[in-house]
Amino acid sequence: MKKLLFTFLFFGTVASFGQTKKTTTPTPVKKTTTPAVKAVATKPAEPVLKNELDSVSYALGVSLASYYQSQGVSQLNGALLGAAVTDFLSGRTPLLDNTISNTLLNTYMTRLQSEKSKQNKEAGEKFLAENKKRAGVITTESGLQYEVLTAGTGESPAATDSVTCHYRGTFIDGRGFDNSYDRGQPITFPLNGVIKGWTEGLQLMKVGAKYKFYIPYQLGYGEYDYMSIPGGSALLFEVELIGVKRKS
Repeated sequence: MKKLLFTFLFFGTVASFGQTKKTTTPTPVKKTTTPAVKAVATKPAEPVLKNELDSVSYALGVSLASYYQSQGVSQLNGALLGAAVTDFLSGRTPLLDNTISNTLLNTYMTRLQSEKSKQNKEAGEKFLAENKKRAGVITTESGLQYEVLTAGTGESPAATDSVTCHYRGTFIDGRGFDNSYDRGQPITFPLNGVIKGWTEGLQLMKVGAKYKFYIPYQLGYGEYDYMSIPGGSALLFEVELIGVKRKS
């Protein structure tokens, strides 16, 4: 997974010719004109899929490249990647064992993800810093921000309860990413089985209430990509608490 730089060194040879005492009369040589040879760029031969094994092998490469590209990897040494696969499957001792390989991958991918999500984290922090100044927005000790759109009159859930909600989720730029209203039905879930911002925020609500949550990435999906949610994203949710089911 690391880029290797190869340096090729070319050495030229210099031929020296000693002069002899014997002198000769130079023979005139007729000059001929040799037409210049135009360099033609050759296109690398495309891989040929001759059988099922070839197709599966290529398909695995596409799948692998597609996944890691989505994680921020933009370049790999294909020759070494292929050599590692061949060494491992043929039983030869690889250059790096599983433990070292996993450590290298974890370190590299963590660094890539941190770089990839940096812009989202900075944008979210700036948005939340301004948003907390607005009238009606309350900020909790954890950093969760919320405002009451409609006050409820029913019971409030505990973290161990299950709740039924309608919700609408958007990014800070207003783009939507999930919406139970569009699906035409609310969802029911254990309150301690969702992101921290929801677990904390819904306990502040009463049945019948509708709140808007402004959730920093630390209380959301973290700095790693999660499905359609880029890592480091601050998230906005309008949540309507419909019902509470106590844990028996």
